[in-house]
Amino acid sequence: SARVSSGPWLSLSYIMGIGPAVAIPKALERAALSTSEISLYEINEAFASQFVYCAEKLGLDMEKVNPKGGAIAFGHPLGCTGARQIATLLPELKRTGGRYGVVSMCIGTGMGAAAVIERE
Repeated sequence: SARVSSGPWLSLSYIMGIGPAVAIPKALERAALSTSEISLYEINEAFASQFVYCAEKLGLDMEKVNPKGGAIAFGHPLGCTGARQIATLLPELKRTGGRYGVVSMCIGTGMGAAAVIERE
């Protein structure tokens, strides 16, 4: 089982595509966690450059990000992004024995959303 530990957290960056770079730190702060305590990240990326910017801006370990592939690999399921991310994140947390995972997405026009999920 799992629970939402923090979020969803919405942010506005005013720059299209980089919402996760703003939303993830806020969700982590709200959960009183650091990036090093997160086992896996599911970041929905519409464009590779947007994804690379967010991951580098946050200093994420790329081995922990989208380990099964992201939206570029699976397609961009408009309207079901969060469901796809949770359906990918939870089995992978269980498989790896991880405790915390983060899901995040850009929403458009600079907005972003993020949530911290805790596997129990």
